[in-house]
Amino acid sequence: MSKYLVTIKFDFSEEFMQLVPAHRTYINYLINKGIIEHYAVSMETHRSWITLNAKNKKEVEKILLKSPLSGFWQWEIDELFVLDGQHYRLPEVTLN
Repeated sequence: MSKYLVTIKFDFSEEFMQLVPAHRTYINYLINKGIIEHYAVSMETHRSWITLNAKNKKEVEKILLKSPLSGFWQWEIDELFVLDGQHYRLPEVTLN
């Protein structure tokens, strides 16, 4: 499995907002399955960022196309060489 970063630009409309609950159900499913690691949305810039695990870019596209919002998206998929951060580290030890 490789890690990918998907950058999504989306068009916002009333129809888009009606599909958000179904989309969130799908995203939650993928998070619970360990496919999506991070999911972020900016309504200011109408962009989303998703980090996920997949075999290849075609599999990433298949995952994205299953979202009810995919018709509103333009995306870019990048395979990651390194993904690091606080959540990938051991918890800090505190002495009592």
